[in-house]
Amino acid sequence: MNILMTGGTGFIGKALCAKLLARGDDITILSRHPQPAQQGVEFIPNLADFTDLNHFDAVINLAGEPIFQRRWSAKQKATLWQSRVQLTTQLSQLILQSDTPPHTFLSGSATGIYGNLPLNQKASESTPCGTAFPAQLCLAWEQAAELARHKTRLCLLRTGIVLDEKGGALQQMLPLYRLGLGGKLASGQQHWSWIALEDHLNGMLFLLDNPHCEGIFNFVAPHSVSNATFNQLLAKKLHRPAFCAVPQFALNLIFGERAQLLLDNQPLVPQALLDAGFQFRYSHLADYFEID
Repeated sequence: MNILMTGGTGFIGKALCAKLLARGDDITILSRHPQPAQQGVEFIPNLADFTDLNHFDAVINLAGEPIFQRRWSAKQKATLWQSRVQLTTQLSQLILQSDTPPHTFLSGSATGIYGNLPLNQKASESTPCGTAFPAQLCLAWEQAAELARHKTRLCLLRTGIVLDEKGGALQQMLPLYRLGLGGKLASGQQHWSWIALEDHLNGMLFLLDNPHCEGIFNFVAPHSVSNATFNQLLAKKLHRPAFCAVPQFALNLIFGERAQLLLDNQPLVPQALLDAGFQFRYSHLADYFEID
C-alpha cells in the first residue's frame, strides 16, 4: 500500500513504520521536522501542496501534541486542540476532495473520551462519552475524522496506556520503580486500561487489512487492572519494593487538571476488536510482565 501517515516520528508511529516497511508498504510521513528520505519513506513538512489524496491507499493519523507533558493552561489546551482537531479536519477535507480517495482512514483518539467511569463496571465502545476537557478534546477529534466517513472506511482508535520499556508511560515509570520509589496513586482503586505496544501495532495492521472493520475500537487489553495492582506487578517484575503512595491532593497539586488522567477509573474492554476476531498476545498484565 501507499500510506500517508501523521505522527510517524512519535513513539507508536516509528514502531508502526518499521512494521509497514518490513511488509513492503510505501510511507509518506507528515512531520514538522522532516528527515532525509529513506527506502520506502518520504517526509513532507505540510499538506499545502495537496489538493486531494488520490495517490494514497490509506491514511493513518496518529499526530497530536503530547497531552501529559505540560500543564493545561489555556494556551496549552489550544495547542492540544489544534494539533488534533485542525489537522484531522484538514485530512478529512482532502479525502472528501479526492476522486479516488484512500480506501481506509485510521484516526487516533484516546480512552480519555470516557472520563471517570463507575467502579466495578466494565465499559465498551458503546459507553457514553465524558464531559471533562480530555473527553471533549477526543470527541472533537473524532468528529473531525467522521467528516470523511462517506468517502472512506473509517476506524477510530481509542487508545489506552501503551506499554513498552523503550517509550511511553512505562519508560518514564521505570526509573522510579528501579529506585524502589514506586507506589499506588491515591486509593489505587481506579482501573487503568493498558495495551502492549506489540498488540497496538498488530491491531492497527489488522484494521488496515480487514475491509469489514469500521467504526470505534478500544485499543486496550481485554483485562484492565487497578492502579494498585499495576503497581504491585511492576514492582514484582523489577524485584523492588513499592510502598510509596501519593495522595490525591498531592497529585492535584503537582499536575493540576492533568491529574484526572491518572485518577479516572477506566475499566474498558476492546469489544469491537474481539468481535472482529483480533487475537491479543497480552491479555493480562501479569503475562506482559512475565509474572507467574
